[in-house]
Amino acid sequence: MEINAQMVKELRDRTGAGIMDCRKALTEAEGSMAKAEALLKEKGMRGPKDPTRVTKQGVIECYKHAGFQDSGSQLGALVELNCETDFVGRTPEFRELAYEIALHVAASDPKYIDRESISAEAIETQRATFAEQLRLAGTGDDELPAKLDARMDEWIKEVVLLEQPYVRDPKQTIRQLILAVCATTHENIRVGRFARFKVGE
Repeated sequence: MEINAQMVKELRDRTGAGIMDCRKALTEAEGSMAKAEALLKEKGMRGPKDPTRVTKQGVIECYKHAGFQDSGSQLGALVELNCETDFVGRTPEFRELAYEIALHVAASDPKYIDRESISAEAIETQRATFAEQLRLAGTGDDELPAKLDARMDEWIKEVVLLEQPYVRDPKQTIRQLILAVCATTHENIRVGRFARFKVGE
């Protein structure tokens, strides 16, 4: 069964899970909304009931990594993690999540929070670069669109925070890490912004 954008949106609205996770669950469930929702819940990817609720509380967390064996440089990150209520913002689970995301930002150097954060200009520039590389590597016109889409998807997973594999457990993404805490707090949790700093850069 073909999985269309409306189905993905409906599942996302019902669960709060990410777009790619919703599409994958629907594919596994052969289009069954109920089965897809159960799959997401089983994997800890069911978020709050209303993913549109405002997140204006939270914390700013930092991580500082002092010293690489080869350079002795210092590296750090700041993350603003938002939730709906001050109560959740003060829980150990939420603060630990903020710390882990800051650690991940320092280690993985993401450029964007999510796909929507990437400008159309940046997307087009990257597509043009990859298209040229693929043509130089001998990719024919018939193969180019599929290979280009695959390479863009890889690039997005490299630069988008929510889609990066979590450094402590590459089997799950940062989005899944956040959704696991959403499932226990029953609140929306969002990364507001982040910054990474390295001495000398």
